[in-house]
Amino acid sequence: MTLFPSIPAEEFDFQDILYEKKDMVATITLNRPQNYNAYVTNTLKELITAFTDSANDDQVGVIIYTGVGDKAFCTGGDVKEYAEVYTQQPRDYWKYMGLFSGYIESIMKTGKVTIARLNGMAVGGGNESQLACDLAVMADDTFISQVGTSVGSVACGGATQWLPLLVGDRRAREILLLNQRIDAQKALDWGLVNRVVPRDQLDEAVNEIAQIAIDKFPECTRYTKAQINYWKDQSWHGTIGHARDWLTTHFTSLEPYEGMTAFVEKRPARYRELREMAAEGKSIEFLWGPYRHTCGECGAKGIPAEFTWCGACGAKLEE
Repeated sequence: MTLFPSIPAEEFDFQDILYEKKDMVATITLNRPQNYNAYVTNTLKELITAFTDSANDDQVGVIIYTGVGDKAFCTGGDVKEYAEVYTQQPRDYWKYMGLFSGYIESIMKTGKVTIARLNGMAVGGGNESQLACDLAVMADDTFISQVGTSVGSVACGGATQWLPLLVGDRRAREILLLNQRIDAQKALDWGLVNRVVPRDQLDEAVNEIAQIAIDKFPECTRYTKAQINYWKDQSWHGTIGHARDWLTTHFTSLEPYEGMTAFVEKRPARYRELREMAAEGKSIEFLWGPYRHTCGECGAKGIPAEFTWCGACGAKLEE
């Protein structure tokens, strides 16, 4: 008798992911190809459940994490959800980041070998997701990148913490500050992944590693992971709480609004315009300037500086 029985994968009613357990291997697959396998709030909840179940199931020895299709492994958080939900009610982003932290930690704390099968691009939180795994095998026709400073965010959900450990300080800065694509060969050379193979050999390569990992003692594997994770744990737990609060506060400002709106509208973001505004002494923290005016007619206060008319009564504001 066990208090942690093996639960058949098909009993989980997942909407955003696929889950399979077979021959000591659990496979967790992001299933949002219409959004390049970007995760939304519900997806994170399902992923936590799947990784936790895999960790507790003694019939599982190795966990493979991948995405549906051949375009994307994962492109991080769904920017459309960010734009529509979290820029409108930033305090809820603090709750979301708590969920995201739990998701990343559910990968790291499985006690079992986790293999990222990079079937397509790993962008933003998608790269952070594969960084949370122990090993990664990448198709030779895809790429990795971070996009935080391009969309009004900061990649502190694993990338700022772990990239310096994996690729070194200078290369980490290049990835995080320039947001350029890292092709498969460079990803291999820099130590971002373990193997790069032709796409038609991806499953064979992943399965080969999985079978090697299964033929090891499970408790020794679990504690080896705990030891290896020391520096990842230190950098993660030393920064993620601060990052959670800073990102939540930052969601009230202009940069995420502009960056994510531009992404959704498929237009260039106004990077240089904002820099020019700052150089001219204008506000770049607020969409319509700081809360400055008081209406002489109705007494409404905190009206944005760039408004010429009162939003409450319609009266013209005095200069």
